[in-house]
Amino acid sequence: MPSGKLRSAGHAVRKKRIRLLNLLSLTADSVEPDYGTAADLDTVLAELLEETTPAHYTGSTPPQRSYEQDIQGLELFAFAVESSRFECRVCFKSALEEKILWLVSLHQDRPMKEES
Repeated sequence: MPSGKLRSAGHAVRKKRIRLLNLLSLTADSVEPDYGTAADLDTVLAELLEETTPAHYTGSTPPQRSYEQDIQGLELFAFAVESSRFECRVCFKSALEEKILWLVSLHQDRPMKEES
C-alpha cells in the first residue's frame, strides 16, 4: 500500500471522519482487544496508524474491491500491526472514500490453526 494512502487515512482519523461499515461486527470484535467505547475509537485508530507502515500491509496487490453496498467498488486495505497499546498483533481493514476512512474490521490477530 502506498504511504500516501496511510497519510490520507491518518488525516481522516485526526479530523474524526470515520465511518463504521458494520457496527455489530465491530462491536463483537471489540472485546478481542477491548478498545472501549466508540469515543475511544479515533484515538485507537490514530495510534494504530502511527505504528503502521506499508510493510504491514497484508492485503492483495492490487487491493481487493469491496462488494458491500456502502463502500462498493472502493479498495480494501488490510494491515497487521504489533500494537503497543494492546500488546498484541492487531488486524484492521479499511477503505478510503474521498476524505473519509471506512473501518471494515478491527480485531486481535487470529492466527490460522495448523492442520494435524
